[in-house]
Amino acid sequence: MPQTRILVLPPPSMIRQLFSPAAVETLRSLGETHFNPDERQFTADELASRIGGFDILLTGWRSPRLTEAILQNAQRLRLIAHSAGSVKFMLDQSTFDRGIRVTSAAMAMAQPVAEMSVLLAMLMLRPVHRIDEMMRAGRTWPEMKAAALGEELGGQTIGLVGAGNIGRRVIPLFKAFGAKVLLYDPTIDVRQAAEWGVTLAPTLDEMLPHCRILSLHAPVLPETHRMIGARQLALLREGTILINTARAWLVDNDALLAELQSGRLRAAVDVFDEEPLPPDSPWRRAPNALLLSHIAATTQQCFHRQGDITVSEIDRFLRGQPLEYEIKPEMLATMA
Repeated sequence: MPQTRILVLPPPSMIRQLFSPAAVETLRSLGETHFNPDERQFTADELASRIGGFDILLTGWRSPRLTEAILQNAQRLRLIAHSAGSVKFMLDQSTFDRGIRVTSAAMAMAQPVAEMSVLLAMLMLRPVHRIDEMMRAGRTWPEMKAAALGEELGGQTIGLVGAGNIGRRVIPLFKAFGAKVLLYDPTIDVRQAAEWGVTLAPTLDEMLPHCRILSLHAPVLPETHRMIGARQLALLREGTILINTARAWLVDNDALLAELQSGRLRAAVDVFDEEPLPPDSPWRRAPNALLLSHIAATTQQCFHRQGDITVSEIDRFLRGQPLEYEIKPEMLATMA
């Protein structure tokens, strides 16, 4: 039986970021491993010309979409091990139709994003970052004491939109502080919500007026596009805090900017329609907002967990064991 051949698409810098030396050594031990030697992604044409003869394809951020030309040449391909999150940008049903199995390291990102969501909620309630700015600017002690008056997270009503990998991690974190959690997710039933100790909202509109903090965790789907628009924002009470660590796709950001500029709402935002955020973007001048640069999942533990999950899944596949994070074709319709 010929030795398993593994083609690794991420460039060297990404391999160093995600895969510890021990993970790389384990990967090499699993088969004849060919790494991308260049500090760039393969083009679709380059991948089509190289993929023949490989059994396993290790992909990552910005890997090329698996076109028909690539798949036609991938006669031996049996597994795609994605070292990042969603695979939706990269493949469709035609990949599964060829009997190719797919796995993803998306679960690695759930914990840091969940933690960041709670951190942003606390920073919006207790704006220590603003006190630091005032301290460095030489503002008076009484000014800073007055600006420091905040609120506790315990006892607040948190509205969550979406209970996927991240939303499910956020729930116990908020509850640990004594917050009440409401949930809107049409894929979750009352029984499941009760097991998590949250109150399931029958509609988004019914949940919004009750939120002190609204935290978004829904996937990018046609039906979630601009699901938080001007009408939905108007349903939020004055002073409500919106947290978006998911995708800008979910929010009418012009409408949100208008609410921030009026002073009626506040927001902590990690994701934008255009990234990097242009220097002249009105977001850079937005009042009542805490802005991040799409870094909610950026921790060293997360990066290495992505690599470890990817290598572990390849090992499980070759041993004939069930994949822990397999993507099934029916999951494409609702996954991020």
